[in-house]
Amino acid sequence: MEPLTDDEFETTLDEALGLLPAGVTEQLDNVALFVEDRPENGDRHLLGLYDGTPIGERGIQGLEMPDTIFIYRDNLIDFAEDIDHLREEIVITIVHEIAHFYGIDDDRLHELGWG
Repeated sequence: MEPLTDDEFETTLDEALGLLPAGVTEQLDNVALFVEDRPENGDRHLLGLYDGTPIGERGIQGLEMPDTIFIYRDNLIDFAEDIDHLREEIVITIVHEIAHFYGIDDDRLHELGWG
């Protein structure tokens, strides 16, 4: 896939956010989505990362730091075959990371087809 400008990626990201399955963000609270070029460790295969405390493991409401979901722009672009595939992979990556917020592990996500 050819490189994208920041604006082209943002447009594709906005389109992907509009394609998220109904209800997936229903209980999403105190979670921020960040786009970074690559993970800090330089991993070129990681497409996204959830960093936080899953909802079922949280303590007293209001005392938790915001959870974060990172998606890795350059890795997603490198992985995608074309713009449609990129949009699809952004949706899959965001759903996958949101699922971790809900306490769903990687094994279960693979069983559900969101691995």
